[in-house]
Amino acid sequence: MSKSTEPFDRWHKRYPKPERGDEPCRCGTKRRPLYPSADHGRGRRWQARYTDIEGKERRACLSTWQQARDHLDRALADVEKQRSPSSLGDRRVAFFAAQMMKRRRKRQKNVNTSDAYEGHLRNYILPFAGNLGASSLRRRDSVSFVDYLLDKPGINSPRTVRQIFKTWRILMHYMLDEDVLLPSNIVARIELPEFTPRVKVALSPVQVAAVAAAMRQVAPRYEVLIWLGACAGLRQGEAFGLRRSQVVWERNLLHIVEQRQRGKVVRLKTRASRATLPVDPFLIAQLARHTSRWPRPESASQRSGRMGQQHDPTNPTGEDLIVTNQSGRPILHGDFYRKWRRAVTQAELPERTRFHDLKHFYTSTLGASGKHDPKTVQALSRHAEFSETWDTYAHPPLAVEGIIVTAFGTAFSHL
Repeated sequence: MSKSTEPFDRWHKRYPKPERGDEPCRCGTKRRPLYPSADHGRGRRWQARYTDIEGKERRACLSTWQQARDHLDRALADVEKQRSPSSLGDRRVAFFAAQMMKRRRKRQKNVNTSDAYEGHLRNYILPFAGNLGASSLRRRDSVSFVDYLLDKPGINSPRTVRQIFKTWRILMHYMLDEDVLLPSNIVARIELPEFTPRVKVALSPVQVAAVAAAMRQVAPRYEVLIWLGACAGLRQGEAFGLRRSQVVWERNLLHIVEQRQRGKVVRLKTRASRATLPVDPFLIAQLARHTSRWPRPESASQRSGRMGQQHDPTNPTGEDLIVTNQSGRPILHGDFYRKWRRAVTQAELPERTRFHDLKHFYTSTLGASGKHDPKTVQALSRHAEFSETWDTYAHPPLAVEGIIVTAFGTAFSHL
């Protein structure tokens, strides 16, 4: 049943129950008795209730029925105007950009991705089109936006232009979904600058051991992160968030259930990322060596109690984490990145080597071992799509190294 659009009488019960002792007040008549509510005589009597464009219920209390009726008529007319496509188009691009990010944050989408979108909107998209009416945009504006980015000082990479334009495309699609009257081809067939795809570094076991040894010199407590990436395929945030309680020592298993970003617990990248992962005993030995050298950090409550301070729940220590910083708190990306670059340089690895290349090494090593079928490698790598395992992560030069091909000589042996 739809909600009433009439002013609501706060002072009187809508459904009185005389049989249970409700008695009428002096406000009514004999023919139309009124029964007092708990708010009778307090505050303004008439309440205008309606639901706004975002689905939130709004209420305004006024002294007379007519005032409430007038307020309700104006509010409902404004809501109807906002819902009509023409009025949506009258709103500026900045309105939809803010609305898109608000909904994304509310739905707890990936924090890093949301931050990237917000940065693109704030620094590039809104300065270019934020004050324009949404329905006034045309395909030529998308073309002009690409030219604007190419001429923008500080943008030296074609890859960056493509990433920013991706956010532009997402915003255009969002506005189309909101019934803004935009051309259907507003982001179609837009010519973007060419760029050379990032070349993945195919690491060898010797190189992985070298960067681990270098990290042992740069920051010893971070060495085990190298082994978690290379021998379990953990992403950086997953390695930061691995807890001691998630290691099944006697069965060589890791429970991957969360990751850390900016020191806080966030959801994993995909559903496939969550897994109970069997690992090599070599990795369990590395973890055992690490935990014996750096015992469990003192809890925040213990530390604050010992020092006579009140525990601050907004700044937790890295309790139960396998790896923490020197203060016993979760690792931050910036701190680890600086030490990773130093270790890469000291190990004489290619300058472009990333921590994520250790995951590539993990998948390639599994595939080249010949001990696991392709679908098992996909499951161990925790990839949602099979193509991601082989097209993106596996490195064919390493996978075929040492193999002797004789099939063609056998095929033509009769000649």
